Amino acid sequence: MMDNKHVILQRGDRRLGTRARLGIAALLIFAAGAALADSSSFNHRGNLLISDQFNNRVIEINRSGDIVWQFGIGPNDISAKSIVGVNDAQRVGSATLMAGTGVPPGAFEPQCKNGCADNRVLLVSRSGHILWQYGQFGVTGSEPNELNTPVQNTWTPDQTVLITDQGNQRIVEVNLNKEIIWQYGQTGVPGIGPNQLNNPNAAELLENGHILISDENNNRAIEIDRKKNIVATFTAGGTVSGVAFASRLPNGHTLITDSNNGRIVEVNAKDQPVWQYLTTTDKKSNPMPLPTRAIRTRDGKTIISDQFNQRVIIIDKDGEIVAHYGHLNAAGFGTHNTSQGLNAPYDAKRIGDYTGQTPPFAFDGEDDED
Repeated sequence: MMDNKHVILQRGDRRLGTRARLGIAALLIFAAGAALADSSSFNHRGNLLISDQFNNRVIEINRSGDIVWQFGIGPNDISAKSIVGVNDAQRVGSATLMAGTGVPPGAFEPQCKNGCADNRVLLVSRSGHILWQYGQFGVTGSEPNELNTPVQNTWTPDQTVLITDQGNQRIVEVNLNKEIIWQYGQTGVPGIGPNQLNNPNAAELLENGHILISDENNNRAIEIDRKKNIVATFTAGGTVSGVAFASRLPNGHTLITDSNNGRIVEVNAKDQPVWQYLTTTDKKSNPMPLPTRAIRTRDGKTIISDQFNQRVIIIDKDGEIVAHYGHLNAAGFGTHNTSQGLNAPYDAKRIGDYTGQTPPFAFDGEDDED
C-alpha cells in the first residue's frame, strides 16, 4: 500500500484547484507528523475506530477496549464541537473522515428531544481540527454545501468523497472544492425506478470502479457503473429487509447487513446465501437490535456493529464471539474504556485492515502484531 500523504501529493484530482489540493495536502501531512510524534497508541493496526452514535463521538480503541483517541465531547453535547449522531468513520492517513447524521425527534439524546441536525461530513486531524467539511451544522437542505442526514462517507483514491445523503435520496461524489461531480438518485425523490433510491444507507467504491449501494428501504444492495446502470442486485434470494450496509469480499461474494432481520448474510455472485450470523440469539438480546455494519477482515473475522444491542463484536468464521466491546443491550458512556459502555454504535472498522471497501490507505504510526 502507498502512504496516503504521498497519494495526496502525487496523484491529485485534476478537477480540483491546485491551491485547495496543496492546502489539504499540507494539513494531512501536518496531521501525519503529529501522529508520528507520539505513536505509542494512536492509529495502530488492529485498533478499532467506532462511531459511537448517541454518545456523539468517534473513538479509537485498542484491543483491550481502552480509548486512545476521541472526537466529540459526549452524549450531552449537541454542539458543532461534537459529531451529533455519528454514523460512519474512516481513517485517512492519520486524519478521520466522519459523517454527522444528527438525531431525530424522540431519539436517545436527552438534550435533543425534538431532534437536532448535524448534516456534516468532516475530515478531522488527530488534534481535533477540522481539515475539510461538506455540509453545515444544523442546516438541512439539498443546495450546494448542504446535506440531509448523511449516513456514510467513503474517501476515494481521487481525493473525492462519496457521501450517502440519505434524506435527499441520493449518493453524491464531492471533490475538495466542495463541488458535486457525480450523483446517483433523484434529489428528494424516493423510488425504485431508474436512477432512484429509497433511504440509501451506504455506498462503497469497488475495485472495478463500480459503486455498491445499500438501498435500505428497497431491501436490496445494487452494484452500479459510472453510467448509472445497475449491473447486479443482491437480496439474498429476496429475504433481506432493511439493507444497512454491503461490501464486496475478496472471493467475489457480497457481505450484507440485513438490519431488520438482525442478520449478517454473505451471498455469492448468484445471490445465494452461503453464510449468515444472527445477532439475536443471546437470551438478553434486544429483540430488534438493528445491526448496521459488518466488516470482514483479512484474517476472515467479521466485525459487527450491533447497534441497539449496544455492542461491537468480532466473530470468527464459525460464528464464535472472539472480542466484545460495550454491554449487551445496555447503553453506557465512559472516557477510558468501552467496558463503561457504548450507545448505539453504528460503525466499527479495524484500522489498516478492512476488506470490501475502497482499498484502505496506509496509516501513520507503528504496527501492532496481528
